[in-house]
Amino acid sequence: MMLVVVLGLAWGAMTATPLARRARRQRIDLRLHPLRPARARPARTPPVVLRKVLDPLSKGAVGRVLAGARARHRAGRDGAVLGAELPVTLDLLGVAVGAGCTPYLAVDMAARWAPPAMAARLAAVQDACALGATFADALDDVATRAPPLRQLADALLASDRLGAPVAPALARLAAEQRAELRRRAETHARRVPVRLLFPLVFVVLPAFGLLTVIPTLLAGLSRI
Repeated sequence: MMLVVVLGLAWGAMTATPLARRARRQRIDLRLHPLRPARARPARTPPVVLRKVLDPLSKGAVGRVLAGARARHRAGRDGAVLGAELPVTLDLLGVAVGAGCTPYLAVDMAARWAPPAMAARLAAVQDACALGATFADALDDVATRAPPLRQLADALLASDRLGAPVAPALARLAAEQRAELRRRAETHARRVPVRLLFPLVFVVLPAFGLLTVIPTLLAGLSRI
């Protein structure tokens, strides 16, 4: 009986120790990150033999496929960040427009208080206008490079060119974007039980069997 309990405790400690060490290292890294000076990391060059093998692949069809996959992954990640920050930015633009600002002044005000990714996109519009580009061209260029901002750019351009009221359009876009974020969160939540199957099957159930089922079986066999 005691041997089974000890084995169960040893199994639980063995599986929990790597997780505890990793969590402790992450906490230490988070505390020390603001204190560390920014250093440029040297680029890691592969060995000569590996480089001779990878160079033809990177220049051929395999390299183009991998480059396209990396570009799609980067675009999807940037789109997800912009989509998460877009509702707040739309609210800021709506407040600025409701206060009487023109679309350009609304972009200028929102760039100061928007989340980082959206602030960088709105600042790019200001920089392009400062260099001589028109407001419409700057907005169109930003929307071309960031497709999630296309509806926002179209709404601001319609107001700038035609004088159409943009506040209702911004409110509608913010509501639609929040609904989309809610749907994505629900989809992600449905995937959590599937991801929990691995620790449940290989960690929890063996520990449960060692601590509960096997002692009961041994106790029943000892009475026979």
